[in-house]
Amino acid sequence: MASATTFSLMLQFFFITFCCLSYFSFAFTSQDYANALEKSILFFEGQRSGKLPSNQRLTWRGDSGLSDGSTYHVNLVGGYYDAGDNVKFGLPMAFTTTLLAWSVIEFGSSMQNQIENAKAAIRWSTDYLLKAATATPDTLYVQVGDPNMDHRCWERPEDMDTPRNVYKVTIQNPGSDVAAETAAALAAASIVFKESDPSYSTKLLHTAMKVFDFADRYRGSYSNSLNSVVCPFYCSYSGYQDELLWGASWIHRASQNRSYLTYIQSNGHTMGSDDDDYSFSWDDKRPGTKILLSKEFLEKTTEEFQLYKSHSDNYICSLIPGTSSFQAQYTPGGLFYKASESNLQYVTSTTFLLLTYAKYLGSNGGVARCGGSTVTAESLIAQAKKQVDYILGDNPARMSYMVGFGNRYPQHVHHRGSSVPSIHAHPNRISCNDGFQFLYSSSPNPNVLVGAIIGGPDNRDNFADDRNNYQQSEPATYINAPFVGALAFFSAKN
Repeated sequence: MASATTFSLMLQFFFITFCCLSYFSFAFTSQDYANALEKSILFFEGQRSGKLPSNQRLTWRGDSGLSDGSTYHVNLVGGYYDAGDNVKFGLPMAFTTTLLAWSVIEFGSSMQNQIENAKAAIRWSTDYLLKAATATPDTLYVQVGDPNMDHRCWERPEDMDTPRNVYKVTIQNPGSDVAAETAAALAAASIVFKESDPSYSTKLLHTAMKVFDFADRYRGSYSNSLNSVVCPFYCSYSGYQDELLWGASWIHRASQNRSYLTYIQSNGHTMGSDDDDYSFSWDDKRPGTKILLSKEFLEKTTEEFQLYKSHSDNYICSLIPGTSSFQAQYTPGGLFYKASESNLQYVTSTTFLLLTYAKYLGSNGGVARCGGSTVTAESLIAQAKKQVDYILGDNPARMSYMVGFGNRYPQHVHHRGSSVPSIHAHPNRISCNDGFQFLYSSSPNPNVLVGAIIGGPDNRDNFADDRNNYQQSEPATYINAPFVGALAFFSAKN
């Protein structure tokens, strides 16, 4: 009897020890975050279009899209494929660039040996956006590739033979949303390169001002101008007012030109400054704009920006359980949950805003006011850390949602280049229809898209590692971009 009791106690001891080890194995170190940071930036090399440089690190990729724009007599080679397909969509590419640049602006000092890789990721996009913005007067080229035709094929980008149609917004067919986001991207990037490459920085800012003027002068949504070419893929559901205010805010920050301050003060009320909005994404910029502008009030007590601080508080308080304004949804495992498709894009963008606002508050002794209570910068950092750690593997599934990070991560990523044998392993062309055997294969992707963050689990923390389930298994540049900043922040924390 005694031996049975002893055995039972030993079992309990081992069980408790195992549980503790399982739990503490997810106490990530600053080195873990630094490792994830390196991978999160490396991912962008897997999304590159154009002629790859000699220092390309994801070597399973090859050159692609080398004649983009040529049939329209413009050079649109370069830039990024947005996600798992081979289309260059201008709106998400510009937003990705703005968020990558913002990551460097706020947290670049914590990036250590990754700062040059982060700048290279930004420049790969801004070089392309500069071409798109300056090739033809009063024109912004906003897309290369027919998405409807592209999605009918499963081809690696090196082989693609689908139509590389070029789409643009003009005076007659405006696109204030995509143009103002492009202006924001160029302006934010100009801050990144101000010291290391002043002439490039000046070119970026000058082009940003011209593109913004075009966006503001000829108003309209690109969804109305381009219809089924951009919808439902990247329809501008929020309209273009939010991008105009966002673009002006970034040019104001980059240039300190008072005319943009006047623009913000004169137009803010009609462009969303009075609205509380709870979603920050490639489509809706309102929460990001408010946090960006709240810096003016917190640092300079510029009275006109008190409104943006108040609305930033409302947004932040909505995310913090226990406050009177709390309204966000979290999964049982603690993940912020916004949508069934590509939910992690909202998690990474929200996490970035939490940390950026925490930085602004902390630098100025401020707090977020939530009704009768207050929330400190430390509370925002703690909430952000839960989201970062969940993505990296501290979740009920014990699954890292960053490819190549940790011991267990998605193997069946919805991504053409990653799932089809590389051009080095299989030099012969794999045609449009022949590629589908790799989409439907149960085998892991042959090419590891290191650093990719995929769509993520559902509202019950369930995840299907299924290439066909693009809602959960597809990566995107705009999921990664804000996460770069978040990882940089935590990599510098002991």
